Amino acid sequence: MTLLAGFRVVQIGAGSAAAVCGRLLADAGAEVTCIDPDTSTTLSAYLNHGKAIATNESLAAADLVVREVVSLPPHSDGEVAPSEWGGRLRRINPSATIVTISPFGEIGPQAGDPATDLTLFFASGIARQLTGQVDDLSEAPIRPVGEQSAFIGGLAAACAGMNAALGNQPGASIDVSIHEALATLSVTELARAGLSGKSWSRKRVGDGNGATVTILPASDGYVAISPREEKQWAAWLEAMGSPDWGADPRFVPKANRVKNWDALHALMSQWSRQHGKQWIADTAQRNHVPSFPLREVSEHLDTPQMRHRGYYRPGKLDGRAVRLPGLPFGLTIAASKRRQPERTGPMPLSGIRVLDFSWVIAGPTTTRYLAAMGAEVIKIEAPSGDPGRATELHAVLGQAKKSIVLDLKKPEALGVARALAAKSDILIENYATGVMDRLGLGAEALKAINPDLIYISASGMGRTGPEAKAVAYGTLLQCYAGFAGLNRHPDIAPRVGLAWLDPMCGLMLAFAAAAALWHRQHEGGVARVDFSMIEAMLWTMAEPLLAAQLGTPPKPMGNASARHVLHGVWRCAGDDDWISIVARTDGERQALCRIVPGATDEALSAWAASRSAGAAAEALLKAGIPAAALARTGDLAKSPHLAARKFWEDGLPGLPWRASFGRATGPAPMLGADTDQVLAGILGLSRERITELRMSGALG
Repeated sequence: MTLLAGFRVVQIGAGSAAAVCGRLLADAGAEVTCIDPDTSTTLSAYLNHGKAIATNESLAAADLVVREVVSLPPHSDGEVAPSEWGGRLRRINPSATIVTISPFGEIGPQAGDPATDLTLFFASGIARQLTGQVDDLSEAPIRPVGEQSAFIGGLAAACAGMNAALGNQPGASIDVSIHEALATLSVTELARAGLSGKSWSRKRVGDGNGATVTILPASDGYVAISPREEKQWAAWLEAMGSPDWGADPRFVPKANRVKNWDALHALMSQWSRQHGKQWIADTAQRNHVPSFPLREVSEHLDTPQMRHRGYYRPGKLDGRAVRLPGLPFGLTIAASKRRQPERTGPMPLSGIRVLDFSWVIAGPTTTRYLAAMGAEVIKIEAPSGDPGRATELHAVLGQAKKSIVLDLKKPEALGVARALAAKSDILIENYATGVMDRLGLGAEALKAINPDLIYISASGMGRTGPEAKAVAYGTLLQCYAGFAGLNRHPDIAPRVGLAWLDPMCGLMLAFAAAAALWHRQHEGGVARVDFSMIEAMLWTMAEPLLAAQLGTPPKPMGNASARHVLHGVWRCAGDDDWISIVARTDGERQALCRIVPGATDEALSAWAASRSAGAAAEALLKAGIPAAALARTGDLAKSPHLAARKFWEDGLPGLPWRASFGRATGPAPMLGADTDQVLAGILGLSRERITELRMSGALG
């Protein structure tokens, strides 16, 4: 059972990001063929596993072409740069959607800059935030495990390309910048910098967000906990045996826990060291406190949850049998007898209505992309509103959406929700497992009302299996998957770090929504998508997963690399300024030696210490050496390159791609601002009936 049987894709180039894009499309059932694929590493061999070699006939018949280029001549005129490949592709297939992936995009002053995984993480500012705030600024920023810039760039390409392929106007072009795709993982900090000019500090202040989510030492490793709400904190104290210090005014309420975090963490650690990590997590979960042990990635290769969901598929790499990550969501498809009406409009998703029951980051990120592609997104909010409204998050993720308030505790509100579902194409929700079913808004209940409704659920572990009801947040799942444990220097204890998983899942979910629409349009089937965040996390951790099975268990490496001639970071003059430098070939190493004689660690340390990071990067890039200063979000807000690419609009960050058809825009709505309009315009309710609903409390 697949979504994309009959969807034809050609993947061009040896880049890993294009291979990631092709892998996801192939996993969803598309026919993916390749031109010049790379199979020189275990990761690239896996990414290109099972893909045939493309022919001219493949190109002529393709629905989607994905090409990756290492660098491009700089352009700054605001138009998509022409290329030999692009022109040839258009002559062979004028109607295909063409997605081009490159380090800094096809246009802009930095379009020609050489780049690597490490330097892209520095240039995007994500290396500054990845592991969270630090106590000692001499601790070098790092990149994450597993060539993640390729995975994020590839997911952005799959998301944009699949959505663009749904459009009524053939021949769309998409320009994906890996740099921008990485930067948008931290959309709150980007928006804060764009609106105020303030940058996130790497130096720990107060609790460093520990009172929301933290890692504790256990007798056999580490465990992550997140008693972020007062009721969860009370339950956590009970799980710890109700210690006397729990009543200490220093730790009540949460604001005091933030102020006295070091003392509190020490007391919790004293208790946690006496117990095993799994026991602590199980005890917390029984008390409805979100918690997971920090696992090795290999521990996820054979678990009851993964066996139940049939996540892995058998394969062979390097002549050895291995378990390969599968599609990161459960899928059922029901037949539909209704003929889908022809859609018209300038945007790929013009005419598509999305009922959005999601909140915080992952779901709203998904629907932000769908709204940008032209879908009518109706955000259903409780009277208290999405928690994202408390920060700059909603200003970005709420763009071009409509907001209505429904108090789903009221029967009248549930009736409105069901009526809207009957007139929608997609419903997306990320409530706790079982909530939508109890409300009568589950997939089966709504199928009777609207058999054409694509139903997408997102949850930590998936909706089925022995761990389906575990209370989970994205940051905890990063710990559980092994991501947080590997993203560190070998001598540094793990930290939770940036909320990485949620925005990454937003790209994957928006891809799944587009793939489901394509299937409904071309095959007539209606998908029910059961999205698992832990499976999505493991899908992007293919490199350490495969290494664990091929005899080289992954371990924390900081910025070390076994693949490149030279690969590291050095501190520069200034406050927490760093430069990342990579020499991929002997030629690049020789060019570096002409600038820094010998190019030893000692020589590079001395050279960098006497320069600003910006000046150091400029000198190296001019010599053709991949390098990047550690960016602050404020640097991105002032970037001439991002300005040339029109990434910023009214101080808010844009999408991780540019599209020939543009994007739908509009301000994020005030809470409930569109309630009356939606109820009258879509459901045809009279003013009197809307007033009755408001008086009943159904509308908050």
